[in-house]
Amino acid sequence: MTPYEYAVLRFIPDLERGECLNVGVVVYCQKHDYLGVRFTDDEARMRAFAPAAALTEVRRALAGIAAHCAGDDHAAAESLGRRFRWLTAPRSTIVQPGPVHPGMTGDPDGTLDHLFERLVRA
Repeated sequence: MTPYEYAVLRFIPDLERGECLNVGVVVYCQKHDYLGVRFTDDEARMRAFAPAAALTEVRRALAGIAAHCAGDDHAAAESLGRRFRWLTAPRSTIVQPGPVHPGMTGDPDGTLDHLFERLVRA
């Protein structure tokens, strides 16, 4: 078992109200050289939560997060740890990371799946 860190990605349609809907999870495990993200763009669920929200912006933000995680042109030279720190830095946008939490895992990809099912799909 090795340490890992994760953060939940939250859809926040109205920054002043602060209400959120979990839409994804990002997991980083240094020892396994692993950085993974999984998210949903379940339009029906997001529309039920925020009928007037600009879902195009949500999809764009999630695609940007996935690209950065995968090492797009902007992040290619960065270590996985630096990418994770960038992804989990506080920001004021329609998709925001929650606090970073630690854990122990022997299978980071399986842990990502488990966290996604528990924290996003549940």
